[in-house]
Amino acid sequence: MTPSARLQAAIDILDEFERSALPADRFIRDWFRRRRYAGSKDRAAVTERVFDVLRHRAFLAWRMRSKSPRALVIGTVLREGLDIESIHALFSGEGYGPPPLTNDEIAGIQSEPHGVAPPHVGGGYPQWLEWQLSRALGADLLEEMVALQERASIDLRVSTLKANRDDILKRLRADGYDAEPTRYSPFGIRIPAGASGLEKTQLFRSGAFELQDEASQIAALLVDARSGMRVLDLAAGGGGKSLAMAATMHNEGEIVATDIDSGRLRQLGTRAERAGVTIIRTPSPPREGRGGVRGASTAAEFPLPLTLSPNEGEGTELFDRVLVDAPCSGTGTWRRQPELRWRLTPDRLESLEKTQSWLLEDGARHTKPGGRLAYATCSLLPSENEEQIEAFIERHPEFTIVPPRAVWPGAIGTDPPPGLSDFFKASPRKTGTDGFFTAILARRA
Repeated sequence: MTPSARLQAAIDILDEFERSALPADRFIRDWFRRRRYAGSKDRAAVTERVFDVLRHRAFLAWRMRSKSPRALVIGTVLREGLDIESIHALFSGEGYGPPPLTNDEIAGIQSEPHGVAPPHVGGGYPQWLEWQLSRALGADLLEEMVALQERASIDLRVSTLKANRDDILKRLRADGYDAEPTRYSPFGIRIPAGASGLEKTQLFRSGAFELQDEASQIAALLVDARSGMRVLDLAAGGGGKSLAMAATMHNEGEIVATDIDSGRLRQLGTRAERAGVTIIRTPSPPREGRGGVRGASTAAEFPLPLTLSPNEGEGTELFDRVLVDAPCSGTGTWRRQPELRWRLTPDRLESLEKTQSWLLEDGARHTKPGGRLAYATCSLLPSENEEQIEAFIERHPEFTIVPPRAVWPGAIGTDPPPGLSDFFKASPRKTGTDGFFTAILARRA
């Protein structure tokens, strides 16, 4: 593909993507599967430009005074420092390249930026979220949001049932990866953004590691699941945290992983077998209205308590540890999924908050006296995090907050991040990870 053809491909992808609900990486992968003429370098270049648009869409639209896919792609070319003649050459209409520039586009290119960009433009977030983000981040709002526009590193979690971190580091480096230990997770490895082929390595196929952001690893470690315990992963998704907890339990005890999305949950069997994990069981099949509720819209959709006993009517099972890894806005994952910032709406956020509250209630029912309930989100928003916990404690005075600093020495053992308070709160700028929130709640014996 010529440089012009790559630009047109990016425009076409962005145009079609606006009508899709798929994650951006999956949509782009499927788009290229239908167009076999594109080589690997073409796919990489087009993909990077599309993600550049998704990360910086607010600024590009402000600069070009248009949200059209063409205008946004032109904006990325401008950011690369090309002059007007070079841009004309790329937009010549020849071959498979984009048609010539319009008068409005030429005027947009030649005009100077109109004043100082507002915070939501420079920070790349929906303006309606500013009040929540400001409450969460305060004076650091803009710097934190800029950090969320950068490409994310690739974090791995070494499966201690099969390997140790030092050995995996040596082998990855021997294979040409710039691998370093993570700062906080004792089992994590970090590789710079852009590396590829990790899931094709023999190390991955043998179960030596899983791909998992360091903050997500820390959330699983803070559950403090130990050998012989019974653990409930109430909204397990693909099971990444279940696998992490099985490792800290030395594959001794029992983990019950539930999720209303049976497709995601089915991945767990293969992943567990690869990792050598045998203590995870999944109710089969997950049923609507029972189990984890990833993707639910309101608490009213799930009126019944989760019953995991083999026979109906035997009552609700109790667990030493319950993890509610709740569906959320995903504001903390914007580096990896930049499209989420433009898909979130006030109605969607309100729906998610209702689901989170319902999940906490269901988790409380399954936490035995003396046990712990962990609540985690990949969100930065107070309404999904601290405010959920505050409301839960008001409803359930039998639960108390366990500060992560009290759990950290025994469960993790590394030097904790600065500012650790009643909750674990992570962000790209503060901890070098995805944005994440974890609360640990103890039920009185």
